Amino acid sequence: MDNFKSSSSEFLIDLLNNLNCSIIFSTYEAGCVVTISTKGNKLIQLTRKLNKPMGIAVKDEKLIIASKYELTKFSNENELSKTYPPKPNTYDTIYMPRATYYTSELDLHDIEFGELDKIYAINTKFSCISLINNSYSFTQIWKPNFITELMPEDRCHLNGMAMLNNKPKYVTALSQTNTPGGWRENITSSGILIDVDTDEIILENLSMPHSPRIINKKLYLLQSAKGEVIEVNTTKKSYTVVAKIPGILRGLAEYGDYIFVGVSKPRKNSKTFQKLPDNVKEQSAGIVVLYKPTWAIVGEIKYSNTVNEIYDVKILPNTLRPNIINPEHEATKNAITAKNLSFWRKKEKK
Repeated sequence: MDNFKSSSSEFLIDLLNNLNCSIIFSTYEAGCVVTISTKGNKLIQLTRKLNKPMGIAVKDEKLIIASKYELTKFSNENELSKTYPPKPNTYDTIYMPRATYYTSELDLHDIEFGELDKIYAINTKFSCISLINNSYSFTQIWKPNFITELMPEDRCHLNGMAMLNNKPKYVTALSQTNTPGGWRENITSSGILIDVDTDEIILENLSMPHSPRIINKKLYLLQSAKGEVIEVNTTKKSYTVVAKIPGILRGLAEYGDYIFVGVSKPRKNSKTFQKLPDNVKEQSAGIVVLYKPTWAIVGEIKYSNTVNEIYDVKILPNTLRPNIINPEHEATKNAITAKNLSFWRKKEKK
């Protein structure tokens, strides 16, 4: 993957340094997760190959990433980073793989940590919210009341999940259909927002809604097909457009006074994406940064051709140079940690 080009690199460098954080996003089309961090006066990109990565969740020192057939949990190992054999004193943290849940192909979209570190996931293939643990491929805890049975048929394209008090509160779907792939027919105008607790549909006729998030007790989500960030009034069942960003929007993260939004390009050969407006289809992929008090665009990262689609965007707090060790990497065999102990195993001499 080639280097990104940013029209506001200097601002982003200062911003990440001031916030003491890094950006991580998933691009299932390119088959990797990407971290954006700083080194001196440069933005640094680090990519890690995964099979169709989608949802990402970060909590305390833990990171989880959903990919095509599994969900992997990583742990932040600060001490290991100092003596990382290939590049000592380069990274300020290393995320080491600690557990893999073999789910098979569930098409997991949004994922989040909940109470007692439960892992909640939008199980798009089976049109439900699931718990992911070591008991089954998944455990269904909720489904829309218009979905009549659990079948691997992606009936409504359930995709986004907003958490409240460590539990799923709102979800987005692309339609209310109960037939295999039925959501594709009116993809640009049949989206919905559902209250999980009451099963009530709060909003209808949305344009490909994604990434609902509760920020400062207010609910926001993306209208992907219109390039809009909207604030939802759940009582009045209405919304206000707070920002417009050209492109297909998926992935929204808040940190400090800033909002980070993922922007995708449509697939050229997709009949579904050809239904989108031209002003959405003609944009570059990347990350857009909004200043929350005014919702103005203050920075962006644009990719020329290596990244076309982004699904999720999250922030890695308190780290300026993170590293993520892929589960297949040789380093997983040599890293040893315990409480108050960590070191790299020396290779045996032949």
